[in-house]
Amino acid sequence: MGMTWKTLAGAVAFACGGSACAQGVLTLYGIADAGLVREGGGSAGSVSKLGSGIAAASRLGVRGSEDLGGGISAFFTLEGGVRLDTGESESAGTPFNRQSFVGIKGAAGSLALGRQYTPYHAALTSVGDPFGGGLAGTSKNLFPDSGSNVRSSNALVYAMPPTHGVSGELAYSPGEQGSTSAGRQVGAGLGVAAGKLNLRLALNLKNGDTAAAPGVPAVRRGNGRNTLLAANYDFGVFKGYFAYGADKGFNSAPLGNANNPYGGVRPTASLDGAEYLLGIAAPLAGGSLLASFMHKNDKTAFDQDAHGWGLGYLYPLSKRSTLYSAYGRIVNRRGAGYTVANNADAGSGDRAFNLGLRHGF
Repeated sequence: MGMTWKTLAGAVAFACGGSACAQGVLTLYGIADAGLVREGGGSAGSVSKLGSGIAAASRLGVRGSEDLGGGISAFFTLEGGVRLDTGESESAGTPFNRQSFVGIKGAAGSLALGRQYTPYHAALTSVGDPFGGGLAGTSKNLFPDSGSNVRSSNALVYAMPPTHGVSGELAYSPGEQGSTSAGRQVGAGLGVAAGKLNLRLALNLKNGDTAAAPGVPAVRRGNGRNTLLAANYDFGVFKGYFAYGADKGFNSAPLGNANNPYGGVRPTASLDGAEYLLGIAAPLAGGSLLASFMHKNDKTAFDQDAHGWGLGYLYPLSKRSTLYSAYGRIVNRRGAGYTVANNADAGSGDRAFNLGLRHGF
């Protein structure tokens, strides 16, 4: 019998009846995010819908830790996505599709095993993107921040303890195909926080090979590589953001919406390209104004470039509840097929408007 959200909530409630939860060892947390989405410019025409996870994916999770003594502790996280518009799990049959890992932490750093975020995704959304990966201005509109570029299953992730503003992590996921290289994924991140500057360099390497199986020959596609430099700087009156990515190889930059959203000749995912982002976040009328401009340079013979921009506004109703609104626009060149997305959906056209509410707990 599969785990349900009702079962999970009941288990946490039972655990919280003891002293462990009172000590903060076990925590139930989540985000409830829903709003109106209006999309246009695709072959489906104008699309209006109630969406879930527009600014930040709606989720329910439980995490905890245990002091093992001697400065060592064990920890875990189980987190799954939910769709507020329908009440369904974000991923049918996979209740903890977002994160599921266990690990150990000490003076030498931490080691976690399971499904986890990649260093590439963490650097892009937490350092380089003023929209944090959400709303119609999200960096995923033109940056390859989808699929296994976001999370990697079967991952071992080591994070060094932050020292004098320097942090770093290494990630490795075996392909589990009876081959030492087929399907494996490797990631790394190195960050520096110095005063008002936050800088991070990340690498993501995915092997696209498929190992031979009985009656099936091996397939060789080589590695797809993503390199990212992300930064932000607090100027006082506003915070400036920058990101530059380079992508090369098989499946290094999959299209966010691969279903030919504009009709006609199907766009081709770039195997050699680069993209950059410039953005700001500034206080305005009790809230925050967000803005960014992005450009995609496809270096292949298809030359399917694109550029886009986003504008958004966040207004906090309390420490946990925020109203938001955003608009995003993309201009595709020579048959490119990039779409205006949000945190949870890939989008269906070259423009989108969002209006909604996010609540964290």
